[in-house]
Amino acid sequence: MNAVAGILKALRFAAAKHRDHRRKGPGASPYINHPIEVAELLVRKGGLFEVELLQAAILHDTIEDTDTTAEELENEFGPAVRSLIEEVTDDKRLPKQERKRLQIEHAPGLSRRAKQIELADKICNIRDVAHAPPAGWSLERRAEYITWSRNVIAGCRGVNPSLEREFDATCAAAETELRARKNASSDPTGGTV
Repeated sequence: MNAVAGILKALRFAAAKHRDHRRKGPGASPYINHPIEVAELLVRKGGLFEVELLQAAILHDTIEDTDTTAEELENEFGPAVRSLIEEVTDDKRLPKQERKRLQIEHAPGLSRRAKQIELADKICNIRDVAHAPPAGWSLERRAEYITWSRNVIAGCRGVNPSLEREFDATCAAAETELRARKNASSDPTGGTV
């Protein structure tokens, strides 16, 4: 199978698996936009064109968020793609705080390719947290997500300087955005001059 066909197969599979899912932001955009954005970031900012890596990026949330099994992924895309996806998949049977702690703990032991998927995923998520957060997320919760993401990515450093610079710039821009919103909400004049 050629590269384009392999990527399109992953897109079709992910679109079918995520067909009923929406992002948690106010626009409730189709969930498939997220894995597409992660893969596109790996290409555009990371300079990465490996088919298996891009397939894994497109499929990275299928085990975690759908009824997809690891065996199904291996049958469709091979053991390398399955392994990459398993590396970046949280065990949803665990409490959320434990999953978050384990992401920080396991990040240094991820493969080089899994670390790059993790970087791209966190960049995309931080953009959403800054500009289109889930309903009910306070400024404090959004800031905590950025701090936690920084802790995860600390264990992923040294694999792709371009993606790491993009991550740092995204965090800085998000923190600036949150500070501006906090200052505006605490301004007794309502932000007018």
